[in-house]
Parts: sequence; C-alpha cells; structure tokens
Amino acid sequence: QVQLVESGGGSVQAGESLTLSCVASGNIDDYDCVGWFRQAPTKEREGVASISLNHGRTKYDDSVKGRFTISKDTAKNTVYLKMDSLKPEDTAMYYCASYPGGVYCPPFSYWTTATWGQGTQVTVSS
Repeated sequence: QVQLVESGGGSVQAGESLTLSCVASGNIDDYDCVGWFRQAPTKEREGVASISLNHGRTKYDDSVKGRFTISKDTAKNTVYLKMDSLKPEDTAMYYCASYPGGVYCPPFSYWTTATWGQGTQVTVSS
C-alpha cells in the first residue's frame, strides 16, 4: 500500500511563490502517476497537475499552466509542485495522489479511486 505525505503549504500574498512536497512510501510503482489536486471551500476537488514517474510526462489544468510546475526526485521518492504568481483563487487544500499510469497519466476525472494524502493548506491573500 502506498502512503503519501504532503508538506509546504502556508499563507502568502498574491504574486508570491510556494513549493509543495509529496513524499511517497510503500508499494509505489515506477509506472504509477502522482498528481496534485485542490479543493476550496464549497467547491469540488479539481486536478491541478500530474506526472508519470517513469517517463516524467506532465499534465496541467488550464488554470495553472505557465504558473505551476510539477517535478519529481526519484531518489527521494518525492514529487514537488512549484507554484509561482499565486492568486487568491489558488487558495485551497492541496492533496497529492497516486494512480496507476504509464507513459501518460490518465485524465484527472479517473483519479477518484486514487490513493490520497492528508492535504496541506495554501492560502493566498490579495
């Protein structure tokens, strides 16, 4: 079984940056995907970015393209989400998740049965 632990959240001003970390342990497979999702109060959870662990293929939601970067450090079993030019609408609880994948990760809508971490809060004030 895979365990995921997120960290790096916090409170920042609009325009600032944060980097989230997701450390994976347990039976995570080289062919799995890891994704970042977020959920704001009263809103549904939405996919933000994903990366295939073996091939490093990335995918982003349109709302964060050009501002967020997902990356991995295989030696540390860690996936990062670097968030630049943060906006108040980026305020949410951010979760990482793992899901079986391949060269490309599946669409975010497939991840309902993923393994989830506990989340880390990101708050952006204007």
